[in-house]
Amino acid sequence: MPRLLRPLLRGTTYTRLLHLWVPMLVVSVWLFVVPSTPWVPALFLVPLGLVPAVRRGEGVQARLLLTPGEPEPGISEAPAATWRDRLRTVLWLELRMLLGAVTVFASVWLPVLCFELARCAWGEAPDGVPLLDRLPAHRAWALLAPLPLLALYGLVVGLGELVTAGARRLLGPSAAERLAALEERTEQLLERTRIARELHDSIGHALTVAVVQAGAARAAGDPEFTGRALGAIEETGRAALEDLERVLGVLREAERPVSARPTLADAGRLLESARASGAKVDAEVRGPVEALPGPVSREGYRILQEALTNVLRHAGAVPVRVRVTVGDGTLALEVRNPLPGAIPGAGRGSGLRGIRERAALLGGAARTGPDEGDWQVRAELPVG
Repeated sequence: MPRLLRPLLRGTTYTRLLHLWVPMLVVSVWLFVVPSTPWVPALFLVPLGLVPAVRRGEGVQARLLLTPGEPEPGISEAPAATWRDRLRTVLWLELRMLLGAVTVFASVWLPVLCFELARCAWGEAPDGVPLLDRLPAHRAWALLAPLPLLALYGLVVGLGELVTAGARRLLGPSAAERLAALEERTEQLLERTRIARELHDSIGHALTVAVVQAGAARAAGDPEFTGRALGAIEETGRAALEDLERVLGVLREAERPVSARPTLADAGRLLESARASGAKVDAEVRGPVEALPGPVSREGYRILQEALTNVLRHAGAVPVRVRVTVGDGTLALEVRNPLPGAIPGAGRGSGLRGIRERAALLGGAARTGPDEGDWQVRAELPVG
């Protein structure tokens, strides 16, 4: 029995009832003015549902009143972007009005029926109620008096569940919205995985070097060697802090919506940042970079960012040649710089691995390594 009455204690039951009542307020006004045409409000819903913003308003109401407190209710708050979304909105408005009419009718007449049955049991004949005005007064009607209230209770709970299911079906995310949400979620997971790997490589390397140098300095007992070891520890720690700051900056940016993240159209600020760090950047951009698809342009920006960061970290302020070419269904990125004294090894592996993984994610390929006395990073991504 307590389980049966549990919906009475949930606020959702009453907010759903309110959601069903709201559209009937307008209908009640219309019926008060023109009672002979009760079908006009339902007809008016057809052009109203074709307005894109109506879908957003209905989605907000449904989230607030039908699924309060649910983090992922399966109801969209975006305006209608296609004719399919608009037609679904029209169906939703008609369904909401139909269920609202049933709810209002039951909310009015079932309590009246309960009251009139109680009057019959008390010995008074019902007055003005169809069918009940023919019933003879008898105390046995007291046994049936609670049934209309139980029916009202079940009807309110059932219609609340039904309208919520209808909202999820007709106001749920469209295929395009689900694809955009999936793309954003996938990019966030990939970005965080890469960040975790970079932190492990960078900080782990720095701590290893610091521990080894400190142990060697203590064992050597040579002030000159100790000074060099402390210098190496200081330099390694400073580099690790710079890596940490850079990675945390990417992590903060990963919380932004996908559409707000930088693309190759914003590559100018990367080049200016590299020049401000002392590098001599010779950049050339060919083709319609602004017309690139969003995922390709965003990943291209990240690849260019990684390549320039690796140049500054491992080669310092050296001449850098950057070529960005869009054509023949391919985006080609090339970054070349003179090789430092030693060919980069493990310290450069994390960034290069990230470049290769980004290219492979979009069905492209990336090549990194020495080439004719330079260090080259070249990535090719398919467009479309």
